[in-house]
Amino acid sequence: MNIIIIGGVAAGTSAAAKARRNDEQATIKIYEMDSDISYSACGTPYYIGGEIADIDALTPRDASFFKKKYRVDVLTQHEVLSIDREHKCLRVKNLLTHAVLDEHYDKLVIATGAKSIVPDIVGAKSENVFYLRNIQQAKQIKQFITTHQPKCAVIVGTGFIGLEMAENLKTLGIDVTIVERLPQVTPFLDADVAVHAQDYLEKKGFTLALGESVVALHGEPFVNQVVLQSGKVLDTDFVIMSIGATPNVSLAKETGVAIGVTGAILVNTKMQTNIADIYACGDCAEQYSVLTGKPLYRPLGSTANKTGRIAGDQITGGNLTFRGILGTSIFKVFDMTVAQTGLTEQEATKLGYKTIICHNIKPDRPPYFHGKEMVIKAVADKETGRLLGVQIVGYAGVDKRIDVFATAITFGALASDLSHLDLAYAPPFSTTKDPVIYTGMILDNALNRGRPLKDANDLENTLVIDARSQKDFDKGHVEGALHVPLEALREQAKTLDNTLPIVTYCNKGVTGNAAQNVLLNLGFQDTFNLSGGYKQYVKSKKSRNV
Repeated sequence: MNIIIIGGVAAGTSAAAKARRNDEQATIKIYEMDSDISYSACGTPYYIGGEIADIDALTPRDASFFKKKYRVDVLTQHEVLSIDREHKCLRVKNLLTHAVLDEHYDKLVIATGAKSIVPDIVGAKSENVFYLRNIQQAKQIKQFITTHQPKCAVIVGTGFIGLEMAENLKTLGIDVTIVERLPQVTPFLDADVAVHAQDYLEKKGFTLALGESVVALHGEPFVNQVVLQSGKVLDTDFVIMSIGATPNVSLAKETGVAIGVTGAILVNTKMQTNIADIYACGDCAEQYSVLTGKPLYRPLGSTANKTGRIAGDQITGGNLTFRGILGTSIFKVFDMTVAQTGLTEQEATKLGYKTIICHNIKPDRPPYFHGKEMVIKAVADKETGRLLGVQIVGYAGVDKRIDVFATAITFGALASDLSHLDLAYAPPFSTTKDPVIYTGMILDNALNRGRPLKDANDLENTLVIDARSQKDFDKGHVEGALHVPLEALREQAKTLDNTLPIVTYCNKGVTGNAAQNVLLNLGFQDTFNLSGGYKQYVKSKKSRNV
């Protein structure tokens, strides 16, 4: 059997390796346009910033490695020009010699990946306007910085690469202005969580231009001005464009391969396309959501490796199938970690779910073990109680918690199931009630135990009670709140107007819940706790005013 794979990064090489593990007799060949294969694109910002000293660390496997270990022929700098689906033949061009050859296949895997979105604006292709998707582009950016010693840069986009690049350029002493067309950073988060990241970025000295689009890049031969839609002009020494990626499907389209609603190649759970013996995997292939079953596109290395392995298994007679993804993601900016899995509140609402949310602000470890607070926003389905999604912003232990949440959602956990998890505990690693468990307790109380929550956006026509100390109240409080410290609440409850819904709160939620319990036990029926307390209220208020 002759297996041809188009594309040699994460998905293509995974497919080749799995195919060889299953079949010693097959002939396996990879064609890759680039000069590098099987590289870690996610590590490139840290090479540019100097944390990774040697770029070769990001390319640990070359063509000779695959030939020696797997007997796979890898031909770099070879472009597949066309696919003859009827005769199962490829036309391939050697980009160094310009020679063209024809290659027969029995099974074909398209793993052509994704490409950076290049905006249709003046100057978008100038010499000092960079896009970061591969090793060669990383080298170009590094070389430009080394040669020209720039003092300032503009980064367009606040996704993973954009903010990772922001950190690494800042580390090099470069002043960075970040432009984002949305009124918030991190588009994959809800605004009331994204504002935590925004505050951190501002404290770190980044200039943020939110709600702005770039309309032109001026300067010859190098861009030195970035023109925004508002008319504002930013001076710069270079530009990093990080406005997203689009699946590289032109070859597939020309062949008649069906394209899904996301713009990526339509595949089934076996990674098969609509054409017999042609498969697709990685960033060029459409995925679907574990939660909804609907099409989803998240070009991540983890998914590329997973789908590549499945494709390699299927083309050699295996039975591995794709089970969908949650779009789980994580990145860091200096000390802050940002992570997300499943649906945001905004996404869940658009899909028709009746949601319940909570904001849980807890340390990753006890304070006496240098614990640092994280903000966890969890979204659950009010009708079924199923956990739908989680977002976390914090400084330590975020990765551990998001993976627990992702596992729980994957296996259909109810929010109430979280508090029953038998998670590892010792002071150097966690609190006795882990933040995951506490999140489950809060949601369970709201869903099933008559302890409902109110969001900071939903306080109109309510009596708001601040159950904190006088000192905390004087520092700042919810506008119009009645100050009744918890220890005085039982007595003063006799004077409260019980015709209005009552919302209690403290700094983060615990004492607010205690006050809620007091009122409920005294017969006040319509009583809520403010989700995330005053800390989250302040952030939510800022996110609404952006």
